[in-house]
Amino acid sequence: MTAFAVVVPARTGTRAVTLLRVLACATVGLAPVEGYLTAVQGQLGKLAPALLTATWLAVRIRERRFPPPTPLDAVLASLAVVLAATAALHSSGPFTAEYTVRWLPFLVVTAVLADVASHEVPIRWLLLAAAAGATVAGTGALYSLVVEGQARASGPQPDPNDLAYFLVAALPLLAALDRRRWSVPLATTGVVLVVGAAATFSRGGALGLAAAVGWLLLRRVVPWRVLAAATAAVVVVGAGALLVAGPHLDRAVREKTFIAASNVDTRELRWQAAARMVTAHPVLGVGPGGFREQYAAESHDAEVDEQTPVAHNMYLEVAAELGLPGFALFAAVPGVAAVASERTVRRAGSGPRRTEAAAIQAALLAVLVTSTFLSEQYYLPLWSLTALAVAAETRIRREGGESADAGAARDQ
Repeated sequence: MTAFAVVVPARTGTRAVTLLRVLACATVGLAPVEGYLTAVQGQLGKLAPALLTATWLAVRIRERRFPPPTPLDAVLASLAVVLAATAALHSSGPFTAEYTVRWLPFLVVTAVLADVASHEVPIRWLLLAAAAGATVAGTGALYSLVVEGQARASGPQPDPNDLAYFLVAALPLLAALDRRRWSVPLATTGVVLVVGAAATFSRGGALGLAAAVGWLLLRRVVPWRVLAAATAAVVVVGAGALLVAGPHLDRAVREKTFIAASNVDTRELRWQAAARMVTAHPVLGVGPGGFREQYAAESHDAEVDEQTPVAHNMYLEVAAELGLPGFALFAAVPGVAAVASERTVRRAGSGPRRTEAAAIQAALLAVLVTSTFLSEQYYLPLWSLTALAVAAETRIRREGGESADAGAARDQ
């Protein structure tokens, strides 16, 4: 692994490295605003990941050297096999082809991002790109709430809950950036992300945010004084919003309160239906998109006005559609990230690598908590954060190996 890491950058041309860096940052940074891109052209949001994959493949073929397989690659490949098997078994389903095609790019892009972030693309650049894209999305959220008069901020995402998912996943990444050098931009970005997430009125997003902040405090990445200052800034902005748009916000809160109880009831119905699907089809599930197809029958038409919903729980939906083996492999994706990031934290000491790894951990925790209430397997943060966690471990192992080699050379 070390030999590959040392040789590849020397053999990769400057233009190719630049192109990989631009496309990788674009893939991560444009994900939160994909709704805006889709409004311009239906497939525009898929352009950056497709170009990144094609460029990566061309560069590796030209080098005649591919990275050795990693545990993450093995998990992704195995998940692809299970996905193909259950898709073939349920090929007649009305949603099978559509959802299979939605799954596969995430598996490929995760492997590609893990590789380029291990070698050509600085991890901090990707963290910054993710935060920048989420900030644009958060600004759009506030615009949709204040200017367009929406009851709940949605911005570039059709569902406010999905928008909250992107915002709370990006917020912990700010902790990995240089607070002394970029204190004002980071503070502004943090306020936009928090206020934008709050404007979605997403309870799952709020829980994910709380989990992420708690983790950063536990790992001593964010000092208490920084949290206190950030909280004060958010309170000031919130108070200003109440003064400017108090009646509108009051209406939004009342509407959210009115539908909250209904949401709890419908999610309970969907979770029960998903659990029954898992029990009835434990090996290969009901196929990609099968939850939507079979929900009405499995719930006995419990929701007359919603016949093909999502489960609003990523774990139950994946288990129902891919079966227990598929779910185990899916769960292994963030599991690999957790192990890799913890190894990085322990090997990095107190340097910037540790801060990056802890920030990725916090963001991934926000993703996992929020996904308890949302079906978020088809959005990039889960996959990109896993890739960055694995890449961070690769980099620190390589740096440790290079330091050891240099020390041995000096001793001779």
